Amino acid sequence: MKNLHSYFGGMLLLLFSCKSAQSITSTQSSSEEKSLNARIAQMSIEEKVGQTCQITLDVITQTDAKGQTLTPSAIDTAKLNEAILKYHVGSVLNVGWHTLSLDEWKGIIPAVQNPYTTGKTNVPIIYGIDAIHGVNYTVGATLFPQEIGLAATWNPALAKNFGEITAYETRASGIPWNFSPVLDLGRQPLWSRTFETLGEDPYLISQMGSAIIDGYQGGTTPDAYHVASCMKHFVGYSGTNSGRDRTPAWIPEKYMKELYLPSFKAAVEHGALTVMINSGVVNGIPGHINHHLITETLKNEWGFEGFAVSDWEDFIMLHTVHSTSPSLADAYVQAFNAGVDMSMVPLSPQYKEYCTIMVDAVKTGKISMDRLDDAVRRILRVKTRLGLFEKPVPTFENYPKFGCAEFKQASLNAALESITLLKNENSVLPLKTNQKILIAGPTSNNMIYLNGAWTHTWQGMDTAFNTRGCLTVKEAFEKKLGKENCLFTQGAELYADGGFEKTRYVNLNDYKEKLKLVDVVVLCLGELPATEKPGDILSLNLNSEQRILAQIAYEQNKKVILVLIEGRPRIIHDIVAGAAGIVQAYLPGNYGAEALVALMFGEKNFSGKLPYTYPKFDGVIEFYDHPKSVDRSKSGDFSAYNPEWDFGFGLNYSNFEYTALNLSQDTFSDKDSIAVTVTLKNKSSIAGKEVIQLYASDDYASLIPTGKSLKRFCKIDVPANSEVSKTFYLNRTDFQFVGKEGVFIVEEGEFTIRVGNLSKKLSYKKK
Repeated sequence: MKNLHSYFGGMLLLLFSCKSAQSITSTQSSSEEKSLNARIAQMSIEEKVGQTCQITLDVITQTDAKGQTLTPSAIDTAKLNEAILKYHVGSVLNVGWHTLSLDEWKGIIPAVQNPYTTGKTNVPIIYGIDAIHGVNYTVGATLFPQEIGLAATWNPALAKNFGEITAYETRASGIPWNFSPVLDLGRQPLWSRTFETLGEDPYLISQMGSAIIDGYQGGTTPDAYHVASCMKHFVGYSGTNSGRDRTPAWIPEKYMKELYLPSFKAAVEHGALTVMINSGVVNGIPGHINHHLITETLKNEWGFEGFAVSDWEDFIMLHTVHSTSPSLADAYVQAFNAGVDMSMVPLSPQYKEYCTIMVDAVKTGKISMDRLDDAVRRILRVKTRLGLFEKPVPTFENYPKFGCAEFKQASLNAALESITLLKNENSVLPLKTNQKILIAGPTSNNMIYLNGAWTHTWQGMDTAFNTRGCLTVKEAFEKKLGKENCLFTQGAELYADGGFEKTRYVNLNDYKEKLKLVDVVVLCLGELPATEKPGDILSLNLNSEQRILAQIAYEQNKKVILVLIEGRPRIIHDIVAGAAGIVQAYLPGNYGAEALVALMFGEKNFSGKLPYTYPKFDGVIEFYDHPKSVDRSKSGDFSAYNPEWDFGFGLNYSNFEYTALNLSQDTFSDKDSIAVTVTLKNKSSIAGKEVIQLYASDDYASLIPTGKSLKRFCKIDVPANSEVSKTFYLNRTDFQFVGKEGVFIVEEGEFTIRVGNLSKKLSYKKK
């Protein structure tokens, strides 16, 4: 969703790695439904339509003579009354253009709710915000790694803790609704929002995404310390063919059901209260008018009880961009009748036009009263479960832990478990404190690179709002070693030219001279913070100027450790061989530099694993679960499946070895549960965490099977010089796929179970 700014469903049962997922979405007591119906019966058409309208904060804030929002931000009572009392608007979102202080929120939220608290209106406002890696729009809040880094922890417990802390600090800001998590499938690395995803695998996304929702909501009726989650973007937004944001995708039914829908299905099972609709187009159908997906699949088949909200201006774009609606009136009717319950209009006078057009559409029968009541009932249901009717304004003093040391430590822990070691030639890591080190590279000395977009501002580029007291990579190394043992020169800088990122050299001679004075070079490479359309790039290759910085250091025979601070995997193949070490930091948040230093000096052990397949060549984008046919073509130095690093890869300082893999039975049928026990040994004197990853593959099938597919995982502590065992349980649903008839089936035959370098055969026979 911008700041300021089809498909076919299928029933899919997902089993989770360390615990079974149980649906917590069930209709609340009949008394709740009776209360909702009673409220709706008292509302006029105008009041009902207003509940479906969402506006941005800028519409109701005080501005100067030029229309610029004043600082500090404050509500314009006349504008507020027009929106709430005349047009009956039901929701507000956003922050203007930058982070607000807690004091500002303490003024804004009570003012927004004033028409309700003073009895001038009968329904409170639901306020929404993009708190996607912590409360990134409140000064002093705890900022975590972005979702792609969180996925790299492979630790649902950390994901849940992140959700709990973010919910607490969101509520401390007076806001009960968070537009998160992103559950889009991360299989197009060119896509600018890859860093907002939880990786390329639907099971990993389902596990981590459901844990985040559990943390955000604490159930289907969030208390004063939890918020309503918003699963987004339903569905297929990330599958863009071109790699450009908001451009069309083509997703066959089989892959929609197997890959794109499961994470959303799991989120519904975990009680997600709201959903944001895909801004893009799948198979020629804009997401906002895909009745089959929104109404038939999400609501009717899956039983989703919450409400669906549009993304920024997407009702309007059906007319102005997608050209599927000849007028705004047609666009509004089509989207609403497809099942989108609330429209992020969000500006003025557009929101007024929306309300007027929608009222007329109801009165003329283009929108039925039943459909309008259904949307309003869903919106009021969420407001009820959030407790907004009883307490629309929080007791701000009840959140003393906001920005506390405990929360900061949780962010640091997430960064420690996310940062992934990709290469460690001749044990160059851990570093030694008596080594002379040069810190260099364009991402080495600014917090904006550690946090990325959605940080204080929409694009995260304004350094004026960087969190005070947090360290850049340069500063973290200087704190560890002392400035006298830690040289610095940037060597190059990132900038935007014509809307696209570029790199240029700065102080290149200084870089070359300082190379002569050190033992080790920590070269921080990466990309500009950006998301949505501004994040579109021309190539997945890392800019040549950055790669040349590495080549210059190689020519001086220096030990170079590449630190990749990036939101998506940028191709670096020509500098991989020369590097002594390579560390993928992702976008690790406010405490990412401290985590990086602790890991690189061996104070902590690496445990992050790649949540995606890291490509080697710009023209070959591939995934770990590729079918066998992908492996066939080989010519010279080219192998068809030959990524730089595979999904799930990550090194550490321990020496782990899988020593045994056992199945409770070698043949199973429909109702059987198969116990899979794996033994893992730590052959080193260094304790560590390992992610046990269990994969299954169908040896033969009527449609080409995947080479392997992730079915279970669990992150586990393994003490030094010891071994541990872990048992997973599989059943029939773990071996199903979408067959020729478009439904999930399991076929008789053999399957292969893989953990690490071990494998076992398993046969399925119908009974």
